[in-house]
Amino acid sequence: KYFTYYTIEKGDNLYEISRKYNINPKLLAAMNGIEDNEYIYPGQELMIPKSGYSYYITGDGDTLKGVADAFRTDVDKLTNFNKTIYLLPDQILVYKDGR
Repeated sequence: KYFTYYTIEKGDNLYEISRKYNINPKLLAAMNGIEDNEYIYPGQELMIPKSGYSYYITGDGDTLKGVADAFRTDVDKLTNFNKTIYLLPDQILVYKDGR
């Protein structure tokens, strides 16, 4: 729903893939649980965020209020949009832009 998938082909790199999909390479890497300078290989599948949504990757010490503020929304709307929020490091939270 919030992501599409891309299968890596020979010669691909994160920088080129991120340019193709207009996403920051560091965010693309983090969303896929890899480092931005890590080797990627043909056949590997990457999760690509769809446009029209904002994404947040949780870190140590994050709070619902802090994440809601980052999305410029309130906690109720954030929790309605993301049915399960653990606030553990590396959870991807999504919010519809302009909502």
